[in-house]
Amino acid sequence: MFKRLREDIATIRERDPAARSAWEVLTCYPGLHALVLHRFAHACWLAKRRWLARYVSQIARFLTGIEIHPGATIGRRVFIDHGMGVVIGETAEVGDDCTIYQGVTLGGTSLTRGAKRHPTLGPGVIVGAGAKVLGGFTVGAGAKIGSNAVVVKPVPEGATAVGNPARVVAPAKTAPVQVKPASAREGFCAYGITPNADDPVSLAIHGLIDHAATQTQRVDAIVVALERLGARLEALHGADAALAELRRLSEGLECGGPQAEASSREDEKAPARV
Repeated sequence: MFKRLREDIATIRERDPAARSAWEVLTCYPGLHALVLHRFAHACWLAKRRWLARYVSQIARFLTGIEIHPGATIGRRVFIDHGMGVVIGETAEVGDDCTIYQGVTLGGTSLTRGAKRHPTLGPGVIVGAGAKVLGGFTVGAGAKIGSNAVVVKPVPEGATAVGNPARVVAPAKTAPVQVKPASAREGFCAYGITPNADDPVSLAIHGLIDHAATQTQRVDAIVVALERLGARLEALHGADAALAELRRLSEGLECGGPQAEASSREDEKAPARV
């Protein structure tokens, strides 16, 4: 018991820079208090003392604001940071070295009694503040759940899930996932935030915007080219009219010469006879 307690205190001091001493962690961290009380409640649950187990869990909920069903299975070195509003269901399983922030719900969507209704978190999973993981599926080892995400389907190992409903924004790593690095601070992503992770939906939207801008530029270039082509056509039409006039005059000269042209002018000036 005391070994597990020392292990939990060391874990909190590694992952929380605000923890200044072991005494501060022991007396002021509700996540630690909730886990200690849960171990007693879970032992009572396994011993078939169900009412006592539920009563201890209710006392822990009243004191810490963290509700863990006594039937839930919690691994080693689990850190519940801040913790207010955390709810962990009866058939939930939390692996070793997991980190859970405030407002997280590990809930169930089935009403079948005795069935696996709550999620299983693999080792090293980080669940951001306000996230809801709902259903009897598995979140792979080393995965990260972003804040306020609503996860309703399995998450691959090493992936990051964000949004409502949650979608994977960082693909699973091909190399084996290292659950606990050499330094606990190294590689730890607070609140499930993955640096330089690109959201595929955001990338698709930006791609559509860029495509629309490119098409607009092409349409503008086509309009300018058509305007220039229209001016050329007008100039050509004017040249054609002048050419036709010259041809008409040349034909008149060839038919009657100067005299025919003069007589035609006189005929035009003479008044019409009745």
